[in-house]
Amino acid sequence: MTLIFELATLFLITAFTNVLGTLKTLLISKKIMNPVYFVVFVDAMIFATIVSKVTSSTGIHYTLAFALGKSMGVFIGGKVDDKLALGIIEIDLFLSNKDKMIAVAESLRSVGYTVNNYPVRGNHGDRRYKIEIVIKKKEFKIFENILEKHDIYDPTMKIKNVSKIHGKITPTNIVPTQKSLLKRKRRLSA
Repeated sequence: MTLIFELATLFLITAFTNVLGTLKTLLISKKIMNPVYFVVFVDAMIFATIVSKVTSSTGIHYTLAFALGKSMGVFIGGKVDDKLALGIIEIDLFLSNKDKMIAVAESLRSVGYTVNNYPVRGNHGDRRYKIEIVIKKKEFKIFENILEKHDIYDPTMKIKNVSKIHGKITPTNIVPTQKSLLKRKRRLSA
């Protein structure tokens, strides 16, 4: 009974450390450094404990629990990445229908996004229309909902990660409240 408990514990802890490793990678890639130091410390402490347990054991069962835990951790880490959706992305949406392009661009503007749209040439020089938008990654679902509202499914898109933006680009549709605007104004005048 204790062997099964030890193997289950090893599996769960290994999965957890792999999730921490994924989180560490995400935070570093987004240049969010303060929590990384703590995550690395916890990960290193747990890893050292696990490795000593696996190497001092006899038989392959501890090694299998470790390997399966790592695999499960990768799976869970991917889900965590999808859920957190850290960062800003730039989306280039290509449409063949000018009226739909205008309608989508106006819908995006009406909810608060900065949108550029213009004619381009596609495959074989065919006329197409491009919508360019910069949004927070976690708001991608809002973008997809707007496309569905205009009966656009599985369009041609180019999605790129953006490390920084400057100027008047609005990457979110969340409009600051009057209270937060007053706080910002007071802070700037002080």
